[in-house]
Amino acid sequence: MKQWYEELFENYGQQYDRESFAQGTVGECDLIEREIGFNKSIRILDIGCGTGRHSIELSRRGYNITGIDLSDSLLARAREKAEQQGLKIDFLKHDARDLPF
Repeated sequence: MKQWYEELFENYGQQYDRESFAQGTVGECDLIEREIGFNKSIRILDIGCGTGRHSIELSRRGYNITGIDLSDSLLARAREKAEQQGLKIDFLKHDARDLPF
């Protein structure tokens, strides 16, 4: 039996990237960079990474990223997008309420 979030997000990955809020990704990543002092040695954990919009943008900028999410379909979309761009990002299925690290 699927969890509620699996059913909710099963086919949402393709649509998610076209949502208007996704257009603010560059500015949001600019803010993250300023907050961490542009320190590329910092490892970044993207909790609830979805289709990887922040993970991918930050990886393009040279950061070491791990993205976690509960949705297999969103993680699959994130992996697909990262692979298409030649980026190495660890996208893992984890519950943010019970992290193994």
